[in-house]
Amino acid sequence: MTTPKTPYRSRAWFDTPELYGWLRQAAFRAEGFGEPAYEGRPVIGICNSWSELTHCNAHLRQLAEAVKRGVWQAGGFPLEFPVMSLGEYNMRPTTMLYRNLMSMDVEESITANPLDGVVLLGGCDKTTPALLMGAASADVPAILVTGGPQLKGNWRGEELGSCTDCRRYHQELRAERITEADWAELQSCIVRSPGHCMVMGTASTMAAISEALGMALPGNAAIPAVDSRRQQLSEAAGRQIVRLVEQGLRPSDVMTPAAFENAIRTLHAVGGSTNAIVHLAAIAGRVGIALPLSRFDELSRSTPFILNLKPSGEFLMEDFYYAGGVPALLNVLAPLLDLEAKTVTGDSLGANIAEAQSHNPALIRSLDEPLDAEGGLAVLDGSLAPDGAIIKPTAASPGLLRHRGRAVVFEDHDDMDRRIDDPDLDVRPDDVLVMRNAGPLGGPGMPEWGFLPLPKKLLRQGVRDMVRISDARMSGTAFGTVVVHATPESAAGGPLAAVRNGDVIELNVPERRLDLLVEPAEIARRLAAEARPPAPYRRGYGWLFAQHILQADKGCDFDFLRAEALHSA
Repeated sequence: MTTPKTPYRSRAWFDTPELYGWLRQAAFRAEGFGEPAYEGRPVIGICNSWSELTHCNAHLRQLAEAVKRGVWQAGGFPLEFPVMSLGEYNMRPTTMLYRNLMSMDVEESITANPLDGVVLLGGCDKTTPALLMGAASADVPAILVTGGPQLKGNWRGEELGSCTDCRRYHQELRAERITEADWAELQSCIVRSPGHCMVMGTASTMAAISEALGMALPGNAAIPAVDSRRQQLSEAAGRQIVRLVEQGLRPSDVMTPAAFENAIRTLHAVGGSTNAIVHLAAIAGRVGIALPLSRFDELSRSTPFILNLKPSGEFLMEDFYYAGGVPALLNVLAPLLDLEAKTVTGDSLGANIAEAQSHNPALIRSLDEPLDAEGGLAVLDGSLAPDGAIIKPTAASPGLLRHRGRAVVFEDHDDMDRRIDDPDLDVRPDDVLVMRNAGPLGGPGMPEWGFLPLPKKLLRQGVRDMVRISDARMSGTAFGTVVVHATPESAAGGPLAAVRNGDVIELNVPERRLDLLVEPAEIARRLAAEARPPAPYRRGYGWLFAQHILQADKGCDFDFLRAEALHSA
């Protein structure tokens, strides 16, 4: 261990004449640590989002032990602490309601304690951005370690990815193409291990772009959760965080405008989750970097889609790891990246990926033979979403990317649930399904309700996709011609609130347009007459959320947590 550039931050807690400096060291002794365990060593926090309520993160305690080994090896003093854990399956109405709360937990836990550096343990969708947001605000040296993807599912010889294939088979169940017995059997086959979803859903996307952002060690994203190499990487992160403390390298040194552009290009190249746009905007906001939606779309136009992974392709995350993982993909993408960007290895991004190779050209395509010439996500605007909306063209039906149809409107998620399978629902295959009151305020919390189910009577006719529009989000594992994040949301007076049954909506993805074909004066008249929904919370965190939440184009962060915008990516 070398001499740090500056005195350890933790010494301010211990080198003090007040009684508590003495007591803090006495407390270490109470935990069984003798003076050699901590004296002269940097204190490294292990910020653990482990929880048995979050199956994706259920193995993080084991990874924490591996991190501790690495910290001890490098001469640090590791101390594990818990933070809020956000599990997609169990939390209602949505984990997105609590992402900012978890980020505050992370920030305050770091800043309030004698920590010189921190290793962030996450995995499930919102845990990764919440960890990065909190660490960005605290700006203490940090490295992200995610829990890794689950093993591939397998049912009757077919490889399955959760939850892309669970959504696909649920449609077949509703269409009566598989039986309830088949569905029950499938349940035991699709999730085979701890770890997050093994498709390019939100968890995999955030892990991948965190490598491109420079906040995770090379190879972190794709190692399967139960592979011993994930423990080895965790141990390496424990060693490296001690070096970062000695170098004084902080998140603000790594998360620069160039790093965010690298992350955005990676997002487009992998056909990543629509949710990543919201999360990247929020993380950037914490370090004073403006990421307008227009920049996401500009970079999409010049970034080929090259990763053949579900839900936009064929393979799964386990295959991606064997093919070389994110380092191999970034090596292919290198001509489009800023290779001088700093990373938590202490080296540049270019140095990190220089020797990486792709071992499966069918999975990681070349820039000359991409799956698509443009990136996996597109930003729309127009009269129905003046501040933007998002679609994933790579997971949509090509024939619906230019479409004009009649609106079938659902007032909210409950209304949709009640009526979607009503045999008397007036709906045709070329209609546009619209759901409102599902945004940050309307949901509340902007739940993943955007993957609207298709009406059962149309499923029975063989229909498997329709244009669907909402101010909700959708899971990164979902697919179809689904427009989400319509902003401003309907509960905030956005144009979605003006849509009526039978109105004509035009979607034109090549021209990036989403329009309600109703006269502007009529839209304004309808909005003026529209009653705003009542606030869902009168107290506590929900009340705070409603008072301070920003819209999707600003990352759905709290207004008081964003740093002053100092840079533009």
